[in-house]
Amino acid sequence: MQDRLSQTFSALADPTRRAMLARLSQGEANVSDLAEPFLNDMSLPAVTKHLQVLEKAGLITKTRKAQWRSCKLNGDGLKDAADWMEQYRVFWEESFDRLDAYLKTVTAKNPPQGDENV
Repeated sequence: MQDRLSQTFSALADPTRRAMLARLSQGEANVSDLAEPFLNDMSLPAVTKHLQVLEKAGLITKTRKAQWRSCKLNGDGLKDAADWMEQYRVFWEESFDRLDAYLKTVTAKNPPQGDENV
């Protein structure tokens, strides 16, 4: 049994599922509309399996109205992943700030020299 964060990253690892999420970021869509761009490369049951992975990871919600099945993005499903990545963003920003400070001290000690052959 995978934890929620592992399910999220596993779902995001596939480019087809990321494309589906990108489409859903523009608004709700029915399964047929989501499947349409992929039907040249995969079957409708394969598309449905991708949607099931996204739903199980909590990244989308599916509703059923009569014969229509619509999907919409679940922003809360991405929150755990975003929170987890935030600590690394802070780390890299601090690292770049230290590098920037170091480079300023190096360039202050050794100002760039002009081309003396001109």
